[in-house]
Amino acid sequence: MTIGYLISLEYGLREYIIESATQFDVQLIYSWTWMWDFVVMAIFIVTALTIFFGKRWIRIAPAGPIFLAGTAIILSLDAFFPYDTLGPLQYVVPYFVQANVWIITFLDLGTAVARDNIMFLRGDHGSMALQVFWPSAGVHSIIIFSLVIGAFMLKMNIPRNRKIIYFIIGIFGTIVVNLIRIFSLSWYALKVTTDPVAWEEYHKIAGEIMFLPWLFAFILVVIVIESRRLKKLESKNIEN
Repeated sequence: MTIGYLISLEYGLREYIIESATQFDVQLIYSWTWMWDFVVMAIFIVTALTIFFGKRWIRIAPAGPIFLAGTAIILSLDAFFPYDTLGPLQYVVPYFVQANVWIITFLDLGTAVARDNIMFLRGDHGSMALQVFWPSAGVHSIIIFSLVIGAFMLKMNIPRNRKIIYFIIGIFGTIVVNLIRIFSLSWYALKVTTDPVAWEEYHKIAGEIMFLPWLFAFILVVIVIESRRLKKLESKNIEN
C-alpha cells in the first residue's frame, strides 16, 4: 500500500491531492499534502502490527502508530486552522518568542525585538521579520510527545512516581528543543540568509530534524535506565 502510494504520487496523485484542497477549503496546501503521507504510513503500520500481533499490538507497540496518527491530526489542524486561528495553541508562542529574543541578545548575535508573536531581526545579511505561529514554535511536538510518551509509559512496568517524573522531564526537554528550534530559525536569518525562499526551505525541515532524534533518544535513555534498575533489583533479590 505504502509503495503504491509513493509511486502514485509521481503519476498524478500528488496533483490530485493538491487540487482537492480547494474543495475542502484547505488553507495550507503543504500541511494538507504532508498529512496524507502520515495517514498512509499510520494505516500501513497499524495493518502490519495487526497482522503480526493481532489486537495485542496496542500493548506491544503503540508508540509508532500514535506518533504517526497524532502528526496527521496536527497537520490537519494546521491545514484547516492555520496561523493563529487556534487560540489555545497559539497562547504560549509569545513566551517562546520573548525567550528567543533574550537568548539572541545575550549571545550578541544581532538585533532582535519581540512584539507578541513577531520577531524583528537584523543580522549579517540585513533585516527580516519572523512571525511565529504554533506549528513553527513546536507546540504540536509537545502534544505528540505527550501522546507517545504517555502510551510508552503505560506499558512500562515501573512505579507511577517514576513515570510522572519521566513525563515531566520529557515535556521540559521538548520545550527546550522547541526553543532551540526557534533559535535556529532566527540564527539562520541572522547569520546565513534573509532570502525568504532559502529560509523557508530550512524552516520546512528544521523542526522534525530536532524533534524526532530527541523523542527517540529520550525513549532509549528511559529504557536503558529502567533496564539497569531492574537488573540491580534482580541481583539484590537473588542475594537475599
